[in-house]
Amino acid sequence: MWLADLVLLAHAAFVAFAVFGGWLALRWPWLAWAHVPAFFWGAAVELFGWTCPLTALEDSLRGGGSGDFVGRTLLAALYPEGLTRAHQVALGAALVLVNAIAYGVRAGSIARTRRSSR
Repeated sequence: MWLADLVLLAHAAFVAFAVFGGWLALRWPWLAWAHVPAFFWGAAVELFGWTCPLTALEDSLRGGGSGDFVGRTLLAALYPEGLTRAHQVALGAALVLVNAIAYGVRAGSIARTRRSSR
């Protein structure tokens, strides 16, 4: 069971990084190289309704399928009826929006720096 809990923690860290990594990349630009693939994977999983391999691994370590990671761990209190496809698409759209804003701020900062150095 401890191994399943370890996978759960790794999964939660990955989700947090996919959501907030764009903001971390504002401080540490090199982090974008790791964040962009994580972001695209997270967005694809949510928007296309895929199952993340970490969910399958955790479920197998717990001895059977116990549902979607996001629905089971992060949204149970918000959506007691379960994670619907509409919720999943909304989460994917929110992921894209949060990171588009972060990278937009970064792009604006780069453009201002270039303009002021001319």
